[in-house]
Amino acid sequence: MAVWIFVGIFALVALWAAAIFNRLVRNRNLVLEGWSGIDVQLKRRYDLIPNLVETVKGYAGHEKETLAKVIELRNSASRAQTASEKAPIENMLTQTLRQLFALAEAYPDLKASDNMRQLSEELTSTENKVAFARQAFNDAVTTYNTYRQSFPAVVLAGMFGHSQDAALLEFDSEVIAEAPKVSF
Repeated sequence: MAVWIFVGIFALVALWAAAIFNRLVRNRNLVLEGWSGIDVQLKRRYDLIPNLVETVKGYAGHEKETLAKVIELRNSASRAQTASEKAPIENMLTQTLRQLFALAEAYPDLKASDNMRQLSEELTSTENKVAFARQAFNDAVTTYNTYRQSFPAVVLAGMFGHSQDAALLEFDSEVIAEAPKVSF
């Protein structure tokens, strides 16, 4: 009889540990899926940037410094792999893109261009999708981190390979809120 009680207790503990393991894996996979969603939208953004730069170049060729900076930041951002690597570059890219759109305001022909208008709408749509994907990613990260840090999962998380928190993707709110500065 004692053997059956021991086997029953062992089975319950094993099922409990398996449930914790499975939930940790599910939550980590949601984080990875969220990152993938951000990555897809950022790649779409990176694909739009060269077209935008070429459109502006035709009207405002003397603004080469801003155009070069946009391309340089786009290339750096596309090479970054993690949220902590991407966030500062995305902050700078967002600020520089705002400067680029401010340039468009300074050139009425460019502003009225169908190509510029279409690219602007696509980029705005993409920015909205990036914001939505970032929110979904950060929600998944928060869920994963909260569960990983909670008892009883915290007892087993390290043994199951979940020893570190996932990083949130945070953009600098000051950069996002700051109006672009344009000087001629």
